[in-house]
Amino acid sequence: MRWAALLVTAAMLSACATPQRAALPGEDLWSGRLAMTVQSDPPQSFSAGFDLRGTPAAGELQLTTPLGTALATVVWSPGSAELRQGGLVTRRGSLDELTTELSGTPVPVAALFGWLRGQAGDVPGWQADLAGQPEGRITARRFAPLPAAELRVVVQP
Repeated sequence: MRWAALLVTAAMLSACATPQRAALPGEDLWSGRLAMTVQSDPPQSFSAGFDLRGTPAAGELQLTTPLGTALATVVWSPGSAELRQGGLVTRRGSLDELTTELSGTPVPVAALFGWLRGQAGDVPGWQADLAGQPEGRITARRFAPLPAAELRVVVQP
C-alpha cells in the first residue's frame, strides 16, 4: 500500500513538471543544477535544477525541484525581464535589475552563456573559475561590490 501511495505521489508531481523543449536555431541549451550563496544579512542560499536556453540578449532560465517540478521561469529580452512563479509575474526593465531585486546582487546570467562555453569573459566584481568547465563544473565568485556571492553550476552531460 505504501508503494502505491508513493507511485501516485510521484506521478502527480511529474505531471506538474515543465516539459523539455529543444533549442531553436541560434540558441544555446544547457541543463543541470545550480546553487547560489549570497553573504547578505541574513545570508541567502538557493539551489535548483535548471534549463538555460537562448542568448545573452534574449533567453529563458527555468528552475526546477529535484523531482522536476517547476519553481520559476525567468524570461528576458532587450529592455525587459520577468520572473514567472506560479500565478505571480514580476517584471523589470533588465535582467540585472530583476536578479538584484530577487537575490540582493546582480547575477551575471548573460555571462553564464560564455562561462558554459569555457570563455572567461570580464564581469566587473566577478571571478569565474573555469578549470572544471570541461567536466561541466563552473564556480563564479562575486567580491565587489558587497555582498559577496558564489554561484556553482554543474551541467548534465
